[in-house]
Amino acid sequence: MRPRVKSSLLWGVVGALAFLVLYQGYLLFDGEGVPVPAVAAVAVAVATGATTLSYLGEGWLAGRNGRV
Repeated sequence: MRPRVKSSLLWGVVGALAFLVLYQGYLLFDGEGVPVPAVAAVAVAVATGATTLSYLGEGWLAGRNGRV
């Protein structure tokens, strides 16, 4: 696996886990639950968005610095 792909996938995992930690904090302080499928869908969306944006962002930054 190429390093750029591996890096972007790991950022996707970090994003999803960060969202889930924030959700746990919400439950701790408020106590109102949201259905599990909705939380899972948002976590997947965050992971997908973070993966895509980190992949594209790394390519854009490498192109700006003269490294392609």
